[in-house]
Amino acid sequence: MEQLRGMFEQKVGPRMGKGDVRTAVLALLAEQPMHGYQIISEIAERSGGTWKPSAGSVYPTLQLLADEGLISAEESGGRKTYSLTEAGKVEAEASADRTPPWKTSSGRDFGAGGKLPKAGIELAQAAAQVGRTGTPEQVDQAVEVLEEARRKLYGILAEG
Repeated sequence: MEQLRGMFEQKVGPRMGKGDVRTAVLALLAEQPMHGYQIISEIAERSGGTWKPSAGSVYPTLQLLADEGLISAEESGGRKTYSLTEAGKVEAEASADRTPPWKTSSGRDFGAGGKLPKAGIELAQAAAQVGRTGTPEQVDQAVEVLEEARRKLYGILAEG
């Protein structure tokens, strides 16, 4: 069960492209100066939790944008706050009419679609718990419930 849950967690949510972190950072900094953790948190919030870029992708992007002269960093209290330079504002305005990267190319908001992967993960966690601690009878009951849920989900698609 743990393997199944792990596989499911790895595959849910969007796979973002290379330039998406850059575009997201510029879009957010066009609104207000932020520090790196704020940027990560804001992207996660706007995507409904389905996209949370790692620090390993955000901070190198911030450094690259600084090297390109599009952002500047001001250190205060041991934390860097990033803001757009004039060149960065021009760059952000040029892409302001595009769909933000926390939305799919079809314009569907990840926040709306984020409920289903979250519910699936929670279901997998509950099934794993029954598998770890349940009696053989409880495991059999859980299998029946999961099979019924699967049939009902396919039924939803068949209706539409």
